[in-house]
Amino acid sequence: LDLINEEREGRIVDKSLIKSVVELYEGMGMGTLETYDAHLEEPLLVSTRDFYAKKREEWINDSTPDYLIKAEKALTSERTRVADYLNPSSESKILKVLDEEVLEKVELVLLEKESSGCRALLQNDKSEDLQRMFRLFGRLENGLNPMAHIVQGFIASMGADIVNRRQARLDGGEKDKNDDPKFVRTLIELHDKYLGVVRNDFAGHSLFQRALKDAFVEIVNKNVGQYTNAELMSTFCDRILKSGGEKLSEAEVEDSLDKIVQLFSYLTDKDMFAEIYRNQLAKRLLSQRSTSDDSEKLMIAKLKMQCGTQFTSKMEGMLADLAVGSEQRSEFEQRREQMDTKLDFSVQVLTTGFWPTYKSPEVTLTPDMSSCLEVFKEWHDQKHQKRKLKWIFSQGNASVRGVFGKKSYDFQVTTLQAIAMGVMNDGVTRTFAELGQQLNLEDSILKPLMHSLSCGKHKVLTKSPAGNKINTADKFKANAKFSSNMRKVRIPMASLDSSINTKKVEEDRSIAIEAAIVRIMKARKTLQHQQLLSEVLAQLAFFNPNPRVVKKRIEALIEREYLERSKDNAHVYNYLA
Repeated sequence: LDLINEEREGRIVDKSLIKSVVELYEGMGMGTLETYDAHLEEPLLVSTRDFYAKKREEWINDSTPDYLIKAEKALTSERTRVADYLNPSSESKILKVLDEEVLEKVELVLLEKESSGCRALLQNDKSEDLQRMFRLFGRLENGLNPMAHIVQGFIASMGADIVNRRQARLDGGEKDKNDDPKFVRTLIELHDKYLGVVRNDFAGHSLFQRALKDAFVEIVNKNVGQYTNAELMSTFCDRILKSGGEKLSEAEVEDSLDKIVQLFSYLTDKDMFAEIYRNQLAKRLLSQRSTSDDSEKLMIAKLKMQCGTQFTSKMEGMLADLAVGSEQRSEFEQRREQMDTKLDFSVQVLTTGFWPTYKSPEVTLTPDMSSCLEVFKEWHDQKHQKRKLKWIFSQGNASVRGVFGKKSYDFQVTTLQAIAMGVMNDGVTRTFAELGQQLNLEDSILKPLMHSLSCGKHKVLTKSPAGNKINTADKFKANAKFSSNMRKVRIPMASLDSSINTKKVEEDRSIAIEAAIVRIMKARKTLQHQQLLSEVLAQLAFFNPNPRVVKKRIEALIEREYLERSKDNAHVYNYLA
């Protein structure tokens, strides 16, 4: 035993002598290892424990990486020692003693060392040291749990820093918008970095994957400012998929979408993201500002993989509408040419259930526009007798030719703007009230409409008194002095519909909760309140409902006689077939 300890200290010993003694003990067992185990191995394990207990006290003042290098060397030398002169059956027992003395007893001390522990290694990207730490503590039963806990806390704190920096920017006076690509990119970079750490340094171990997931669930669902992270992420997708947004190659678009879908997977309010994304998708498709159909289909396919068909069915329906619509448009085009309408126009027919709900003002059209509509209605009613048309003028667009002096311009505007420009074309001054009456528009729609034409960058109308706000006392007139350096002029108008209809999201959630309750109760027949609540929460994947809301939906189902309370226990529900 003294010779073995001397070798552990780095001195040269006679290995053949030790091997001969070991063989002698093995031989004395007459074919068994009883003598070897009792008279050599047991004292050796005690001696090993004492030796490494002293070494632990010596090494503990080193930095964590230095300590673990020494521990790993000790494990390697003990394996070599067994191979050189001990019985192979001793290897696992000696290494277990080493694990207990050198690793287990000081694990938390090593992990939590301020300047060299797990957090410091993550902070300084010490990949090799992290891999060694993972290898060594992975030898212990539950040895990786405290390490994974530290990793989760560290990633969460890094994410909290990013969220706090956004809050500081807003507090410092930066305008709060639903478009903050810098914030979303920083989150993507953070996720990329630590996904790489989990895969490369921690061998993709499930504990560390869970730590990454839990940290990002905490980060991604922490909203600051008036816009939720769901809206910021959806708008980031909009920038990538919209023409005139980010200038990216196909490969870069796919890579960006992959990464945003990874972040999306951590959102608890996935239904909120879906509603905002659907509205923005509709806007891109209807204004023909989508960079490519393939990219749109790719994003929908990624969301479908993540959340299932039900999640994306409306989005797929929207794309299908446009594909069918293009065939119908070319068919109607031939009919239009025969009728010789004064205006060149086309109509996009949409299926009500797939698209967002839009404001549809009953605006008074110009005579030429009205005759175009009649031509289309007549053709459509012949083809589809059972379908009812409802016009959504707020989503249409038009190209208007304007002549100012010797210069002519092509204005790219919405249908509502084109109607207003047509009315003002006679050069007569009109009051706000007169315009409202003539166009049959409410103030809430007329104000943004007149603002876009008289207060924006391209003022095709003049307003008196001048100013950047529209008041009911204002007067408007065509701007005879209008000029622009561009021949094609796009005049944007503020959207009449918000990007998210929270009321609709709440209604959809109520339906989903009730459907889950009925599904569960139909299968189980009788359930206690708490069990029903936990099963409902487990089934709802797209949002995290408040238990109070679930309770309200249960009460509503009792009123509508889908369920009843048990007569014996008010906390137990029965299903009524």
